Amino acid sequence: MDRYPFSAIVDRPVYDWPNKTRLAVYIALNVEAFEFGRNPGPDFTSLPSPPFHRGYAYRDYGNRVGIWRILRLCEDFKMPLAILANGKVYEACPEVLTPFRKRGDEFVGHGRTNSERQIDLSEAEERKMLTEVRQTMIRHEGKPPKGWLGPFISQSAKTPELLKELGWSYMLDWWYDDQPTWFRTDSGPILAVPYPSMELNDLPAYVNRKASDLDFAQMALDAFDEQLEESRFYPQVYSLSLHTFLTGQPHRIRQLRRVFEHIAAQRDRIWLTTPGAIADHVASLPDDVVPKP
Repeated sequence: MDRYPFSAIVDRPVYDWPNKTRLAVYIALNVEAFEFGRNPGPDFTSLPSPPFHRGYAYRDYGNRVGIWRILRLCEDFKMPLAILANGKVYEACPEVLTPFRKRGDEFVGHGRTNSERQIDLSEAEERKMLTEVRQTMIRHEGKPPKGWLGPFISQSAKTPELLKELGWSYMLDWWYDDQPTWFRTDSGPILAVPYPSMELNDLPAYVNRKASDLDFAQMALDAFDEQLEESRFYPQVYSLSLHTFLTGQPHRIRQLRRVFEHIAAQRDRIWLTTPGAIADHVASLPDDVVPKP
């Protein structure tokens, strides 16, 4: 695997974020659309079978109800968001994106629909899908997305090259560090920004690892406190990944409020931001601070 070289975090140059802090914090909200009759993914009950109505309805709840709870909470705490949006959301329920556009949140490409994975597409199909999503977001947001996260955090062998060729400047699919690092592609380097694909991500926590609501909230609090303390040694990125149909449930909003209150109380010691702003800052640093492969 020659996409990025080994580098111990303790051996790297130290730098600050733009506001002279060392802990960058962003919240990623997955806003997704699904095709009825195709498996939308796991739920908490028995193995689903066609037409997968239970999983479809569960996820539709997120756009109809859950997202509005999360929006209110983010408004209460002036919490910026990275909106990881499927292209089909712009067709299925475009009104759910309007308030986040008005807030100035960052929109990140997140596939055409969460009913398909990039690993299952041919290179030509994947290129077409990426182009379609990019053009959809340009049409509605007035500018191209900087960042990408594949549905199911799935990549093909050529995804990094395609992202670079088609104009993306960073991706969230590879989580191997707490700092952004440059990732080699045949078309030039692309930035890998940390994203909590395995740990502070509500879907694998609740569905796969069977964490309780209290467990997940405590994980989020403990990770924040530990990374804030460690940030006196070197810069880091802390992120939470949320899904509208999971965290948008009323009982989980109560727990998310605890987390946001805790983070907001440390606002002066952190950089509350978006992954795109993180990527821009790292790209502006001298080449010897975050070396390119």
